[in-house]
Amino acid sequence: MAAGSARRFGSDKLSATFEGEPLVHHAIRTACAAPVDKVLVAARPDLDLSQWQAPEGAPPVTILRVESQALSTTLKAGVAALGDVDALFVFLGDMPRVPSEEAAHLARILADNFAALPRHGGKPGHPVLLSARALADVPTLTGDAGAGQILRGRADVVFHETQDPAVRLDIDRPEDLARLKHEAED
Repeated sequence: MAAGSARRFGSDKLSATFEGEPLVHHAIRTACAAPVDKVLVAARPDLDLSQWQAPEGAPPVTILRVESQALSTTLKAGVAALGDVDALFVFLGDMPRVPSEEAAHLARILADNFAALPRHGGKPGHPVLLSARALADVPTLTGDAGAGQILRGRADVVFHETQDPAVRLDIDRPEDLARLKHEAED
């Protein structure tokens, strides 16, 4: 099978079960473990989040329903809903293995930089920590490329080098989820 012809998930991807719960629950839990005051989950209207249970002591979680699945539209809606914030972590719902401690590393290195990201094997990963300056550029985003559009080529983006490949592990196809489940069983 050619790489471009692999079967992709439909709109139910974030509801796919991994370790007994929907993929998106893993991302929300990791966001709750970040050094944040609140968590905003931007989700399409048909994503069922009724079973989500916040961990004890977690920051408040708000669900924002967004019609579009384009990353730029979702990010713009989230930034607008949050209003004036010092910085914003971006976690993706299809990345269930992002290490919870990664956000703290990024918070420590952001300082006066535009953004901070983890990097594994020379490639950027998630979560992404956007400064207030970066958030001002979010309204210019278009399409399904997310914040990468405003981060590429900037000298004031800092990286936390990590040996954990999970910062790059996203679940785009049913085969990705099957492989992850198989690895979790080993």
